[in-house]
Amino acid sequence: MKNIHFKIYTAITELPIEWDNVSVANHFLQTPYLSVLEKSASVNMQCFFIGIFQNNELIGTSLAQYIDLNKLESFGERDTCFKTLFRNFMLKNFASHVVFMGNNMITGQNSYTFSKDIGFKNISETMMQCSQALIQYFKKKKIKIHLVSFKDFYAVCATKLQQFEFKNLYEFHTQPNMIFNLQPDWKSKDDYVASFTKKYRDQYKRARKKSSAITLKELSLTEVVVLENTLYSLYYYVAKNAPFNTFFLSKNHFSTFKKQCGNRFRVFGYFLHDKLIGFHTLLLNGKVLETYFLGYDEQHQKENMLYLNMLYNMTEFGIENQFEKIIFGRTALEIKSSIGAKPVYMSGFLFHTNPIINRFIGNIFPKLEPETSWNKRNPFK
Repeated sequence: MKNIHFKIYTAITELPIEWDNVSVANHFLQTPYLSVLEKSASVNMQCFFIGIFQNNELIGTSLAQYIDLNKLESFGERDTCFKTLFRNFMLKNFASHVVFMGNNMITGQNSYTFSKDIGFKNISETMMQCSQALIQYFKKKKIKIHLVSFKDFYAVCATKLQQFEFKNLYEFHTQPNMIFNLQPDWKSKDDYVASFTKKYRDQYKRARKKSSAITLKELSLTEVVVLENTLYSLYYYVAKNAPFNTFFLSKNHFSTFKKQCGNRFRVFGYFLHDKLIGFHTLLLNGKVLETYFLGYDEQHQKENMLYLNMLYNMTEFGIENQFEKIIFGRTALEIKSSIGAKPVYMSGFLFHTNPIINRFIGNIFPKLEPETSWNKRNPFK
């Protein structure tokens, strides 16, 4: 295709009026969600909205995020080994200014959407040109971008992109995305549980019995606003104890999300004696259910098998509301496989703006990734 060009926007109010029509295939590139990022981005994040045009017609939309790791108080405090200390040193000194072409806050192929097929050659060229434009944008602000990462592509797309402008970029694979393809004949939780082997049916019964004193309730916008501080503290505990973070949500993130997206964003609270001890959130993206951030009180989590019960509740919501699949993301791989999710490996691509470091990025990058070992489970007959 000819006459493809792009424009980078820094505010939702600047976007073309046809933006949401072009982004109709992905809620995460529509203005309600992008407004959430604009109004409640992490303190170390700035978002850019990219319109892709053919002549004067908007045919594609994309998202980029700048992350300043110098503003992050912690990369994650669960692990304190030498490798973690080395990773933190390297990130602070050689990779603290990062541009993500895509969305670093969610897992999945959400980098771009198009209203017509422009081919992977055009896509790769446009994405590379956008990254260079952002590098120059920050250079004018006296900020040197260290790393550029093109985030989350399924295998077919990754292979296609590598045939063109991505061919000289370093391809990396982090932890797999845990995806649960729901069976069409499951109409209720009873159908789901009946498909388990005895071992996992017993696990389900044990988890449900452990949480019998807990009340699950979907929270309205008013309730999310009232409980905002508690929601954030529960989220922050889990996030801070993760093996690795590049951002922390802002304190008004959940209420902003609920205000902007309404029933596309669902918040479920777990109450013990009227006290909020945990929550999980879901994003409704067409026929795909996306799990989002959650939080819990560690003491009650262990005693009530809270996290496992959250996974069961998310799955049952997906079945009862006839979603085709659930995106569970990259953490807690083994326990997610125990409820039926399967690993799907995705590719990312990156380059370092320092040519010497970039030459050895294939040796350096694997040392920055947290090690993960896990056993794949199959709960079904």
